[in-house]
Amino acid sequence: MTSYMILKHLHMTTAYLTITLFALRLLLDAVGRPGWRQTPLRFIPHINDTVLLVSAISLLFVAGYASAMPGWLTAKIVLLIGYIVAGVFALKATVNKPVRIAAAVLALVQVTAIFHLALAKPF
Repeated sequence: MTSYMILKHLHMTTAYLTITLFALRLLLDAVGRPGWRQTPLRFIPHINDTVLLVSAISLLFVAGYASAMPGWLTAKIVLLIGYIVAGVFALKATVNKPVRIAAAVLALVQVTAIFHLALAKPF
């Protein structure tokens, strides 16, 4: 298997795991289990997201996008920043519930768009 395929599969796996962990933490908050903040669920997503970012940067170089990024990739990066900001507000216990719900919906919409761009590469 080529290094590109290994990195691509690592990137895809960690992307799916990122969304799964985000949704799990949202669900635990929604059902009134804020105790997850004192478990490994507090730091495991950060480790996974670091692997996700490293694999993404590695793919840029292996695939040859490092010098000139296509529009879909630039859009993914902008959406990723939005997802991170919305995700922080969605999971922050000190933010009021309506804002957290809106932030969670926004984060999930943005991550859906990221997945669409990754699969379709429309522009």
